Amino acid sequence: MTGRKLSSEKQASYQSKALHISSEFLDMDPERHDAKYWPRMTFKTAQLPLGHLDPSNFLAKVGRGIANKSYRKNRVIFAQGDVCTTLFFIKKGKVKRTRVSAKGKEAIVGILGANDFFGESCMAGLPRRIVSAIAMTDCVVIEIEKRVMIRILRENPVFAERFTTYLLNRNVQIEEALLDQILNTSEKRLARALLLLANFGVEVKPDLIVTGMSQETLAAIVGTTRARVNFFMNKFRKLGLLDYNGGIQIHRSLRTVLRDD
Repeated sequence: MTGRKLSSEKQASYQSKALHISSEFLDMDPERHDAKYWPRMTFKTAQLPLGHLDPSNFLAKVGRGIANKSYRKNRVIFAQGDVCTTLFFIKKGKVKRTRVSAKGKEAIVGILGANDFFGESCMAGLPRRIVSAIAMTDCVVIEIEKRVMIRILRENPVFAERFTTYLLNRNVQIEEALLDQILNTSEKRLARALLLLANFGVEVKPDLIVTGMSQETLAAIVGTTRARVNFFMNKFRKLGLLDYNGGIQIHRSLRTVLRDD
């Protein structure tokens, strides 16, 4: 795969951004990365414009410190409290992130799908996982060692910008979810959660939510009871906003719930 070469000005700009990014994430002395363990990584994909970079294909060329792993549905990828030394990229499937309180109450803090990263808190220096990651469907993920990711961010500014853009978008989503929880009714929160799960705004066509998505799971995402979820799901179905067809098929008209006052 080839693409147009970046101008020298663009390359310099990307390099500057990559150095800034590495200063944010790095907690290791650069001199400790000896050449024997770290063969210099140069990839043709680093010459591509940002929008043409496929992280999955890019990471496949890195080699050492990268591992493809498969997880069956409901398998734990990592648990709250585990040592935090790697991050992950989802090639296929859906993963939920959960947190359990000291009193045993579990909350779902996010559901991720293909092309999402997770476990990136290791890049901020956290020694232990603050959430658990569990496969909601059969999943294929790429596990990336922290020190390998640091090296990639240093030497491949286009990938570094792609990763930073992802983190910024994730931060926006977290802020929106917090405002949603504070300001909106449970009906609107459920509608928003369903639209996000169906990849509206990302996919052109409606996407079937994973088969087996229970109302208990939706209730945990929204922060309400199963009875309220059941009530609103029936209401949405009667209004023609969604259908049950081997899963939950979301129609674009569900967005009207978010606009109603």
